[in-house]
Amino acid sequence: MTAVVRQLAWRGVIGLVRVPVTVIPVVVMPVFFTLAFSGAFSAITDIPGFPTGNILDWMVPFAVLQGAAFAGFGAAFGAGRDLENGFFDRLLTAPVARPALVVGPLVFTMLRSLLPLAIVLPVGYLGGARIHGGLAGFVMLLVATLGVAVLAGLWGLGVVYRARSQRAGALVQAGIFVAMFLSVGQVPLEVMTGWLHWVAARNPFTYVLTMARQGFLGEVTWHDTWPGLVALAVSAVLLGWFAQRGFRRLVP
Repeated sequence: MTAVVRQLAWRGVIGLVRVPVTVIPVVVMPVFFTLAFSGAFSAITDIPGFPTGNILDWMVPFAVLQGAAFAGFGAAFGAGRDLENGFFDRLLTAPVARPALVVGPLVFTMLRSLLPLAIVLPVGYLGGARIHGGLAGFVMLLVATLGVAVLAGLWGLGVVYRARSQRAGALVQAGIFVAMFLSVGQVPLEVMTGWLHWVAARNPFTYVLTMARQGFLGEVTWHDTWPGLVALAVSAVLLGWFAQRGFRRLVP
């Protein structure tokens, strides 16, 4: 199974090299969001008690996780393409462990999610963003990046396995955007009101983003870490079940 997972992940890497335009959503969009949101929301740092005076410290982790989510979307897009051109049927008839057909694209998704981390961080650094929490802060961002990539990949695969088409990508994207923007991505929970506050307070992505962002705002603490880890674990179980159920519909 390990060899199959490795080969499927390597197949994704080769496809990325051959069609480099596919990195645009993963790299260009997060950089664009970093610059755009940092300008549009720069005044929120004037709120009394706001945890940082540099808006990039607030926005850079959000942009990195956006890129990781787009990386997960890429796994779903690839699966949809394979379902349409018949390659996935060939994989199903091969003498390989079935879970490897799901895990392989997810491993590639995790590797792909390192691209926004490697690009957005230097851009933020040039603007003055700093990881004040040191190595622990970077580790929290890395864990959140890989975790969000896997969750987005599971969500996307679950949808595409049911639709059996790349056209399901619009639904996958919609789910990702809803999860990201109905959170504390732009502004702190304390300044939200009404239904948005209610939704953001219960959105698992809020806790994952809080875990990823803490190193940019100060020291890393267990108080801001464990809810993010729990959110990743519970979401992975639920979305893993969703993807697995969809996969079983494809098995003859």
